[in-house]
Amino acid sequence: MHAPDDDAWLTDHCRAIGDRIRTERLRQNRTQESVYLAAGISRFTLQEIEAGRANPTLKLLLRISRVLDTPLSSLV
Repeated sequence: MHAPDDDAWLTDHCRAIGDRIRTERLRQNRTQESVYLAAGISRFTLQEIEAGRANPTLKLLLRISRVLDTPLSSLV
């Protein structure tokens, strides 16, 4: 199996991860502010991740999953 010639599939996966993070945050009735402050990241970074416009590092995803007390595998 080889990767497609374009990166559209990457964008789709980043968007899906962002959707799962936002869904879990809202399920817990948490604001973006409470999450980004607890995770030690910027507001902009969390907004970009949730919007699917960022390519978050593993470190960032681990921080967010810890703050949301949700397994990383549930978010990715």
